[in-house]
Amino acid sequence: QVQLVESGGGLVQAGGSLRLSCAVSGRTFSNYGMGWFRQAPGKEREFVAAITRSLGSTYYADSVKGRFTISRDNAKNTVYLQMNSLKPEDTAVYFCAAGSTVLLSTTPRTYAYWGQGTEVTVSA
Repeated sequence: QVQLVESGGGLVQAGGSLRLSCAVSGRTFSNYGMGWFRQAPGKEREFVAAITRSLGSTYYADSVKGRFTISRDNAKNTVYLQMNSLKPEDTAVYFCAAGSTVLLSTTPRTYAYWGQGTEVTVSA
């Protein structure tokens, strides 16, 4: 079984920072890429950031570029999302995803495994 567990969400003021973690347990058949997505109330799931397992190449949505940093620790099977300069529009449930056979994929359907999400609320 493969499980992804997010943590680190919470309530912060605009301009603040949070660091999300996603711990992956179990062996993935294909784990070339990992990523973070978010979903605000009443909206579709949105791509945030992606990273490759081997080289650590990264790709970001324009809305978070320069503010968020995705990283991974392969030895710990963990992916992180450092979020700085948070804005109210960043408020959402954040999901981590793993097991994509498409590197740096921005499409949810390419990821085989998903976490349950961690809520991030940014107050104005």
